[in-house]
Formats: sequence, structure tokens, C-alpha cells
Amino acid sequence: MEKENKFVQEKLMPVAVKLGSNKALIAIRDGITLAMPLIIIGSLFMVIASFPIPGWEDWLGNKGISGYLWKGVDSSFGLIGLVASFGIAYSLAKQYKVEGVPAGLISLSAFITVTPFVVSDAGAGMPTAFMASKGLFVAIILGLINGYVYQWFITHNIQIKLPDSVPPAVSKSFSAIIPGAVIITFWLIVFAVLDALALPGLHDIAQVVLGTPLGLLGNNVVGVGLLVIFNSLFWFVGIHGGNIVNSIMQPLWLSNLDANRAAYQAGSSLKHIFTTPFMDNFVYMGGGGATIGLVLALGYLARRKHASKQSKVLAPITVVPGLFNINEPTMFGIPIVLNVLLIIPFILAPVINLIVSYTAMATGLVSLTYTAPSWTMPPVISGVLATGDIKASILQLVCVILDILIYLPFIMNVEKRFKQEEEGLKL
Repeated sequence: MEKENKFVQEKLMPVAVKLGSNKALIAIRDGITLAMPLIIIGSLFMVIASFPIPGWEDWLGNKGISGYLWKGVDSSFGLIGLVASFGIAYSLAKQYKVEGVPAGLISLSAFITVTPFVVSDAGAGMPTAFMASKGLFVAIILGLINGYVYQWFITHNIQIKLPDSVPPAVSKSFSAIIPGAVIITFWLIVFAVLDALALPGLHDIAQVVLGTPLGLLGNNVVGVGLLVIFNSLFWFVGIHGGNIVNSIMQPLWLSNLDANRAAYQAGSSLKHIFTTPFMDNFVYMGGGGATIGLVLALGYLARRKHASKQSKVLAPITVVPGLFNINEPTMFGIPIVLNVLLIIPFILAPVINLIVSYTAMATGLVSLTYTAPSWTMPPVISGVLATGDIKASILQLVCVILDILIYLPFIMNVEKRFKQEEEGLKL
């Protein structure tokens, strides 16, 4: 075990630390996370509008309520791209110790600048599709570029400086004029050139540049399986695997979810299996490594008469959070981090969940996800909320049982180690 731990600390840890501290990945993660409350709120409206009770949707439609609920969905869930364009630039600027709000506002303006308007008798407006998932890839590109350029101007003191007697709020707003004018003018020129030459818009270009490679990795079971393995390996060395993997793949999976949402709203068939709620509620039940199986197995062992004192102490502080997909107490309490005894089930359990859940949905046995319940929603409840299909809850229950069976022999070995340690202390 000493050799394995030395390899992990000397070879894997430095790579994981560099990825975990990468400013661009952190900005993407934090920027998109800024939109998560709106996604969850929009999902609540969707759940109400499409609750799986026979005749419910028809009743809402006949009463004239359905249209208002879907309006709520478009006004919350449908703003992912718009919010991310602000949040990514904001986060990146803050990491460079620069005021984040002006950077975010300038990036938001640039996002609207490169987005084609729809002109009607009522005036010009931005299509809601571009404010949602269709604009997410442009939001990432513009957010990173604009956030970096803005901080470069401020860091190099290329800004309008007012006397100290001027209120700070006014002074800060004026300091954003020069970098803001440069950034917005640049993107306006880009939009004008593409439009004048009748070339694809920046949204279409971003879809190819970012969407295509991410789709090759995150839209098939083999690629997602590799991502699941990497997620577990990052956690194993003490780095939050979800923060790294999701920073890269969340734009694609959220885009897939929004496409499913739009398809359901339009009455069309859903196409995407791999979405954020699919990963959160079917693959990573209990958190990274699908540790709900681990904590339930530990809880079972702790109830035995001759269980170790460590298991009896750890069971209540890991089982309850684990049911709500919070597994930090498990990661660092048992621990899983740098614990070679648990690395095999920690990788295997989520991979098995992925294969079983993918097969059930790909064959049409279980409906696809189109809403995003809170990631803390317990399994069985989250399944029906995410899909509107009670069979999804049964699928979750099957996966939980498989996870327990996978973890049980390994946690029994850990339990033996606990008892040996306690007996050694007595001697």
C-alpha cells in the first residue's frame, strides 16, 4: 500500500491539483452554477405543468394555467446562456483580484451584441433559444475572453481614474468604460463581418468548436464511462472530481437537458440520455463514487452487536448526508481519499449505475430526463421528478441495491481493519 500511495501522491496528485486550480475551469463552473437556482425553479414549474397524473396536463390546459407555467419555465430555465455570459466573466475577473460585476455586465452586453435579433412590427428582440442552451457555448467563449481582457486593462491601469473625492461606486463605473468600449466594439465588428459576408453566426461557430468535441466525449456511454472513472480518481486523490469533470462537461449536459425540456414542451420525443440530472440522480447517487451504497452498507454493519466503535460513530454522520447526495463526511471520515482498500468499488459502482441506467433509457424502458430536481433530492423521489416516470424510481432503487452489493465486501474488509486497530489499542 505504501507504493500505491507514493505513486498517487507523486504522479496523480500534482496533475489533479493543477486542474483543480485552473482559472478557466473554475470560471466556467462558477459561472454556470450561478444559473442553477433558475434551472431548479424552472424545473419546479415543469414538474407542476407535467405532473404524472392522468388528465393533469389536459386539466391545466383547459383552465388556462398551463401557458403561464411554461412562461415561468422560459423565464427561468430558459436563461442559462444569458446568466452564464455574466457569471463566467465575473468569476474570472474576481480570480484576478479585479472587480467582477463590471466584467460580467460588459460580457453580458457582448453576448447580446453577437446574438442575431428577430425583427417584427413590435420591434427587435433576442430569440429565447439563444438565451438558453443554444447560447451556452458562446457564453463560455465570450465569458473567458472578456473576463481576461477586462482584467488586463484594469491590471495595466488602462482606465479612467477619477479623484479620490468621487464616490467609489461612481469611480468603479467609470473605470469600466475603456475596457468595455474596446470589448463591445470588437464583438460588434465580429458580428458585422460575419453578417455582411453571410457566414454562420458566432453561435453556430461555437456549437462546432466546443459542442462537437464535447459531444464526441459526453454523448456516448464509452466517453461518459471514462469521465466517471476520472471523476472517481480525482476524488481519490482529494480533489473534488465533480468540480473538474462538470466544469468541462456541464455545458453539454445542460444543453442536452434544455433540448429535452424544449422537446417535451413542444410535444416531441426526447433525444438526449446524458444530461446533468441523469448524472446526478442515476449515476452519482449519494455523491461522487455512488457512495450511497457504501454508507448504507456501513450502516448495516454498524447495527451488528460486535461492530467496531468507529463504524458506529461513522454510520450516523455518513448515512443521513449520503441520502441527500452529500458525501464529504464519507470521503474524509471513513476515509475514501487515498484509501486503496476502497478504490475499486469507488470506481466500479458509478460505472455500473451508468451502464444499467443508460441501457434502461436507451431501450425505452425508462423515460428520459427533462427537469432538474435539486442535486440534494434523495433517490427514488428524484427519479420520478426528473423524468415524470415512476419506473425511473424503480431504476434508482435497483442501482442502489447494486451499489450496496458492490461496496459490501470492501467495507467489510475496512470494518476488519477498524476492529484490529481497536484491539491493538486495547493491548
